[in-house]
Amino acid sequence: MSGQLKNKNVPRATIQRLATYVQVLETFARDGVEVISSNPLAVACGVNGSQVRKDLAYFGEFGVRGVGYNVASLISSITGALGVDREWRMALVGVGNLGRAILNHGDFRARGFNIVGIFDCDPFKIGEIMHGLEVRCTDDLKEHVIHDNIEIGIITTPPERAQRAALHMVEAGLTSILNFAPARINVPDHVHVEYVDFFRHLYTLAFDQSHGHEEVSLE
Repeated sequence: MSGQLKNKNVPRATIQRLATYVQVLETFARDGVEVISSNPLAVACGVNGSQVRKDLAYFGEFGVRGVGYNVASLISSITGALGVDREWRMALVGVGNLGRAILNHGDFRARGFNIVGIFDCDPFKIGEIMHGLEVRCTDDLKEHVIHDNIEIGIITTPPERAQRAALHMVEAGLTSILNFAPARINVPDHVHVEYVDFFRHLYTLAFDQSHGHEEVSLE
């Protein structure tokens, strides 16, 4: 079974589906399932079997025809192909309610995403200890990015402070940012930003509920 990238032009939607495949496969593994075919995996993920096979084909040959995929091996191959089979060290900027909730979220560390530095510009928070980490001034971010080998930044500030936090991260040399703040940020082209936009999903749910899931024409 291969987990090497065969084609660098992997669609973003494929990467997102692969993350879903891993989560679903982990559930199957916890339930004691050792081998699974593409169709039940697809059903559990809300796609079709051909989509699963097409997505996996970007990374090589998986499974045995007529038998299926070994669940543990497929999880290992996908996580290896995605680059999440190692530790990713992260800095979090903004230790308000949202930031504290993220720090309390044990799945980050369990999946190899380790928050090793926390920062804020509020002088009343600087120096506090949270989950064994001292809150440091955001102005000191660059020093700690270098010292602690930090590769990913997480923004959990209020929206009006998100851009400032992003600039601190860019100046510190970070090129990957996960933004939980409900605000768009401007960064150089070489910096990758992912938005966790709760309101986009809530707006979609509100629209669907208001219109009874009816088909809406875009023409």
